[in-house]
Amino acid sequence: MRTLICGSLAFDSIMVFQDHFKHHILPDKIHMLNVSFLVPEMRREFGGCAGNIAYNLKLLGGEPVIMATVGDDFGVYADRLDALGISREAIRRMAGSYTAQAFITTDLADNQITAFHPGAMNFAHENDASKTRDIGLGIVSPDGRDGMLNHCRQFHAAGIPFVFDPGQGMPLFSGGELLEMVERADYVTLNDYEAELLQARTELSLDALAAKVKCLVVTRGEAGSHFYAGGRRIDIPVVPARAVVDPTGCGDAFRAGLLYGIAHGWDWETTGQLASVMGSLKIEQRGGQNHKPARAEIAERLKTTFGKTL
Repeated sequence: MRTLICGSLAFDSIMVFQDHFKHHILPDKIHMLNVSFLVPEMRREFGGCAGNIAYNLKLLGGEPVIMATVGDDFGVYADRLDALGISREAIRRMAGSYTAQAFITTDLADNQITAFHPGAMNFAHENDASKTRDIGLGIVSPDGRDGMLNHCRQFHAAGIPFVFDPGQGMPLFSGGELLEMVERADYVTLNDYEAELLQARTELSLDALAAKVKCLVVTRGEAGSHFYAGGRRIDIPVVPARAVVDPTGCGDAFRAGLLYGIAHGWDWETTGQLASVMGSLKIEQRGGQNHKPARAEIAERLKTTFGKTL
């Protein structure tokens, strides 16, 4: 099934400062801050929610189609997607702009200072989720504000089932807008903090929100996840990782497992277990798209942990 993944594509420049920020920032001078950090270690990662989700769905053997807006500097990312066999047919290049970029400086205590430039992501609303051919399932993940609203409306109007994944984009919306997107969606996925924020913004309980969709998913980090469907809660345990290296992109890997299970008509328990496996495999590698398990390795982890077949 071709799955349309609406969201961001971004470059993440990650720099390591070989000291602690607290040694160089004077608390009583924070109002006139002027600091410079030497960062001898730097790496550039391919990222963005749509890119990460599509990457993981492709690992599973799915058919991801990315819908995103990118800038003039997208060439190297385009080459990567081509090499991976991920469709670029719904990616629009916006002349005169940069692809979204995050600049992250991390110190030795894992404190971070991040600057994010949305760039071409601000034009996400110029894409139409209903225009891509042969789409059987979709997801609206963090993107430009108007783009997220429009894509929810477009999926709903076209009768295409979709997952609403507000993520870090949630603060951009009012309670009424969030409720509209939930009511148009077939599925909703959140982390535990986002679940609390959604309840506060909409003034509805989690059970009331879950009643509006086929399934509402809340991920809880090392505590696993909860799937609310059919009036009951299904608890999915976390899959122990062989090494906990970097959580960046774990949520996106989880969502790829969720999309794969939905596309194949799996029950919610098995879908959640696959999603948990995907998060576990991701956390063992640094960056959002550097893990490279073969489909057989994913299947083996699912079989070994839960006794299920991919």
